[in-house]
Amino acid sequence: MRIYSEQQELTEVICNMCQRHLKVENSIIKEGCCSLEQRFGYFSTKDGIAEKFDLCESCYEKFINQFQIPVEQEEIKEFL
Repeated sequence: MRIYSEQQELTEVICNMCQRHLKVENSIIKEGCCSLEQRFGYFSTKDGIAEKFDLCESCYEKFINQFQIPVEQEEIKEFL
């Protein structure tokens, strides 16, 4: 979950799973965070709904470790 100031600057990020506050400085998240936004369309029971959430790195690992098919990984050589 993201919280913004009146000036639309990111002030807080809270893990939706464990409620831990992630480190944010000058509107920049300073630790691992998985942010997901899903917009549901036709043929979905959530047609026309958008959902967003944030997970800390620990909760992200717990989440993906439940998958029957492992996530694909590749090494990133340049960070943006």
